[in-house]
Amino acid sequence: MSGEPQDDCLFCKIVEGHIPATIVRETDTTVAFRDISPQAPTHVLVIPRVHYSDAASLAAAEPAIAADVLRESGEVAADEKLDSYRVVFNTGTGVGQTVFHAHAHVMGGRGMQWPPG
Repeated sequence: MSGEPQDDCLFCKIVEGHIPATIVRETDTTVAFRDISPQAPTHVLVIPRVHYSDAASLAAAEPAIAADVLRESGEVAADEKLDSYRVVFNTGTGVGQTVFHAHAHVMGGRGMQWPPG
């Protein structure tokens, strides 16, 4: 069921402390940790503690927690002293989502092209 921890979800296991991660921030509703395959000098994932498969389903079901993810993305960027940064939500395998637990990628520390891809 959405919102509940999923036994087969990597990020739920990180939230529960069953899989280690380099955690940089935690709140009552979010966990932020370094990506194990960074695509920029700073690459941190911000995830809700509740399980939803993507950002849109999280926002529809729990908009306050979706806002917390965005707020924490900004806090991560400030903590990492990023003057500019990108926040990305991937939805679906066609754009590279590999873990189906809503999450924001906070990336910075290098120039980034537009459009991405």
